[in-house]
Amino acid sequence: MSDRNDIRQTNARLIEAFLEMLAVERAAAVNTLKNYGRDLERFAVFTLPRGEALQTAGADDIAAWLAVMEADGLAAPTAALKVSALRKFYQFLYSENYRSDNPTASIDRPKTQRPLPKILSADEITALFEAAEQDDTWKGRRMIVLLEVLYAAGLRVSELVGLPLAAVRRGERLLIIRGKGDKERLVPLTGRALEAVEIYLDCRDAFFPNDEKDSLWMFPSRGKSGHLTAARFGQMLKDLAVKAGVPPSKVSPHVLRHAFATHLLEGGADLRSVQQMLGHADITTTQIYTHVAQDRLKDLVFSKHPLAKKQGK
Repeated sequence: MSDRNDIRQTNARLIEAFLEMLAVERAAAVNTLKNYGRDLERFAVFTLPRGEALQTAGADDIAAWLAVMEADGLAAPTAALKVSALRKFYQFLYSENYRSDNPTASIDRPKTQRPLPKILSADEITALFEAAEQDDTWKGRRMIVLLEVLYAAGLRVSELVGLPLAAVRRGERLLIIRGKGDKERLVPLTGRALEAVEIYLDCRDAFFPNDEKDSLWMFPSRGKSGHLTAARFGQMLKDLAVKAGVPPSKVSPHVLRHAFATHLLEGGADLRSVQQMLGHADITTTQIYTHVAQDRLKDLVFSKHPLAKKQGK
């Protein structure tokens, strides 16, 4: 493939075929498809002056691309994502017989030090709930439901604010959640969360005017999305943190999701169950919470155990 136009056209066809496979067979999210497509196009631009197409590029081309990105100051976690995109792409080419080898097989994944997620203590969670319960208005009722469902089910903020009314059935302790990749999962609710949901549903029509109460969303809004937005909920949490005496910088919807997972593991839940409730496709993503739980237990022993104190540990 000596003609550059031919190379570009072939590259574009292969990328399109790969992204179509991800969308159809693996129900990849739109953002995932965009990111993979962008990374592959950039690698294709890099290999073109080297006289290679995506179909013919080798391990040395990939290593050179990574070296250039590293020299440009690209963070290791970002480089790791780009390597992941290339791995999946070349595995696809190999499995579909576009080439006879996988050049990424000899490429090491850039080593990353994944930061431990921030969480809130049980006392801080309690303070948030107590502050929310002091508000008897419809906004207070809504905030209590949002907190209860988020902390009881560990939802992503997009899943919470975009919860369809049909996903919540009266008297049932399971939520039907449609998460990343349009995949459904069932998430159990605690008794407290179920009670809060029931109270909210009883009062929901009174909370909203006629043009909103017939909304298909659990938390309707007059905004473009038709439901409460993640940004607005995040700000509501910050305001609640101030009332609760919790530093607002520590509080966000995702931090509550982290707290849900960590507190479950500290309470003895098994990792696979937590993975299913969080909707993680890969259990290694969930394993980060075991490190948080272990670190918290170490801190507890070193700070509270009488012998540890005597020995200055």
